[in-house]
Amino acid sequence: MKIDFVSDVACPWCAVGLTALEQALQRIGPDIDIELSFQPFELNPDMPAEGEDAMQHLARKYGRTPEELQASRETIRQRGAAEGFEFGTRSRIWNTFDAHRLLHWAGLHSAAAQRALKMALLKAYHGQGENPGSSEVLLRLVAEQGLDVDSARSMLQSGQYAEEVRALERRWHSLGITAVPSVIVNDRHLIQGGQPSQSYEQALRQLAAG
Repeated sequence: MKIDFVSDVACPWCAVGLTALEQALQRIGPDIDIELSFQPFELNPDMPAEGEDAMQHLARKYGRTPEELQASRETIRQRGAAEGFEFGTRSRIWNTFDAHRLLHWAGLHSAAAQRALKMALLKAYHGQGENPGSSEVLLRLVAEQGLDVDSARSMLQSGQYAEEVRALERRWHSLGITAVPSVIVNDRHLIQGGQPSQSYEQALRQLAAG
């Protein structure tokens, strides 16, 4: 079974969704042969490198009051906790394009490397409030996953894979993906949003059964 997880590092529901999906896959175990890959999507492609205050950005983007934004954050925090993801304070929103280039690079090495790096990025931003656009942060996460830091540094400095990532983003937009996380199974079936692990498990077992 082929699973494409379309998401952005800046998306809190993507952290919830991926943690829940991982829980579902653990319960499924060897019952279904899963090929999981991560696809790029930017919620804020025009975000400058210095980022923006999170509350100000979200208030302007969605037209919500501080109280509404805080209530939404608490809902996400609770959903994350229910699946095993611990949210910290996310005071700023940054550009995530380099993070997507890095994930593309990791995916060329192995699916396991990409998978580990993706979760590390989500934890660094949503758990620790770190900047996923910072080369220092990105290279530290590369090292922590046991990947080649020198190769990653050269890639980030050169702008390599920029067009490949842009092309993938355009492809998912052209297929109608406008919100994340979006989980596409076998290029045909869409599971939208950060679902509970039980929902992912049930859906994947049903699809596997035909």
